[in-house]
Amino acid sequence: MKTLIHPTSVIHPGAELHPTVQVGPYAVIGKQVKVGSETIIGAHVVLEGPTEIGCNNQIFPGAAIGLEPQDLKYDGSLSWVKIGNNNRIREYVTINRATGAGEATVIGDNNLLMAYTHVAHNCAIADSVVIANSVALAGHVHIESRATIGGVLGIHQFVHIGKLAMVGGMSRIDRDVPPYMLVEGSPSRVRSLNLVGLKRAGISELEQGLVFQTLKKAFRSLYRSNLTVSAALEQLDLLPDNEYIQHLRQFLQLSQKSGRRGSIPGLRPRQN
Repeated sequence: MKTLIHPTSVIHPGAELHPTVQVGPYAVIGKQVKVGSETIIGAHVVLEGPTEIGCNNQIFPGAAIGLEPQDLKYDGSLSWVKIGNNNRIREYVTINRATGAGEATVIGDNNLLMAYTHVAHNCAIADSVVIANSVALAGHVHIESRATIGGVLGIHQFVHIGKLAMVGGMSRIDRDVPPYMLVEGSPSRVRSLNLVGLKRAGISELEQGLVFQTLKKAFRSLYRSNLTVSAALEQLDLLPDNEYIQHLRQFLQLSQKSGRRGSIPGLRPRQN
């Protein structure tokens, strides 16, 4: 019979591990940790609770998940890390618990967090997100599904990154990244539509022409004109309606509200 739990690992009696979970050498699993079926926990991984991890995840050596937040406001309250299914969490990733009582840092399903990624307190990562090496997410960052984040960059606290957005490596992300856009630079700017990501998004060939045409018109109004954000949003209201335009409009409207950081601008239009 295959030994699933290495004898050098240290597992608190209060931890709940499905019988199919594999635990590598010198891993440490604390009290109030729950791990679902077929999950693999690598060597020297540290899991502290309260933390819930779903099924079929792979956590590579040296990752540290569920430790206290790096937040001076944290008062020792009971908070969580909650991780879904089918995630790949690579070497030395750190994922901190939330700050407030009853709050959680949440990661969905089918995500890839490459080596040395840091996910701070109260972050929320949706599904099928790719985060490259050495990315640091400050507190309360939200990343929508199927976004791609390039390596060696920082994301400011409270920033939201939209669905199917792509962020170029070594950028400085201090404001919201709109859905479907490619953002890059320091200071970062919206460069173009993320057409490659959109083509891979499973849009039917029948819909592609109208969706791409509509998003290109939206892009020109938002980032290649001299219109204010409010005026550009009014132009979006005149475009053929579909779920992509609806989501882009809603994201930008919320981004302008009090308490949010606003959205990253585009490059200035060329002067004739």
